Amino acid sequence: MIQFNTVAELVKLAEEKELPIHDIVIAREMHDTQRPKQAILTEMQRNWEVMQASIERGIENEERSVSGLTGGDAEKIYEHREGGYLGAAALSAAAYAVGVSEVNAVMGRIVACPTAGSCGIVPAALYAAREQRHVTDDAIVGALFTAAGIGMVIDQNASIAGAEGGCQAECGAAAGMAAAALVELADGTPAQIANACALAIKNLLGLACDPVAGLVEVPCVKRNGFCTVHAMLAADMTLAGVQSVIPVDDVILALDTIGRSMPRSIRETAEGGLAATPSGKALARRIYPK
Repeated sequence: MIQFNTVAELVKLAEEKELPIHDIVIAREMHDTQRPKQAILTEMQRNWEVMQASIERGIENEERSVSGLTGGDAEKIYEHREGGYLGAAALSAAAYAVGVSEVNAVMGRIVACPTAGSCGIVPAALYAAREQRHVTDDAIVGALFTAAGIGMVIDQNASIAGAEGGCQAECGAAAGMAAAALVELADGTPAQIANACALAIKNLLGLACDPVAGLVEVPCVKRNGFCTVHAMLAADMTLAGVQSVIPVDDVILALDTIGRSMPRSIRETAEGGLAATPSGKALARRIYPK
């Protein structure tokens, strides 16, 4: 039986068994669900297919959400990808992430990864990586298991819910998962995978969950784009040899502590932050007239 409760334990298992992290996570899933390996791989492949479809729909989407708050921005970013400061790779990734989140906002089919509010970050990062590095779908499926393992640890030791830990627990967790997956795709070591996760999450600590009108649209949709680029930077810093001074499990501990100390108003209640600004309140009144 393979068990891990921290990222350090996950890394140690991978190193001791001389296996990639995704194999450790798959073995854990086989034990927990009592399903054969092929069934688990097939299910993750289906998830990846849904992720790809949501990206491809998203960058062509011009449909506005029912609230009118979001829609069509992914297409704008994608059309701008060759002329921006960040370059085509990062802007494409941002467009993919915004696109998936816009598909979610119009009730399209997405994969909650780890949540619907952060659904664009991991798919976008991996889709962009496939374009850049020409990795196979099998490699991406493996990287998704690595991301899942990181998400499991965060969920066990902190939270992945905005209502419990703010958006640091949703988009922050997703950024950590994406950064870890990207490093694996670049043939990084288990220790580097953990380091990238630490860099990604620690620089999003304290992020409020303050959805305008209580909808997963503003600022959630565009935040998915920003956090995807953030995850890519965390991966690149790690691959360049940059070390996080604070190890990932301590970062996750901080995420939990900060989340518990956050006021209720910035934990998905739409009572604080952007939702409580004059324009945020005006939009809520327009969407939900009395």
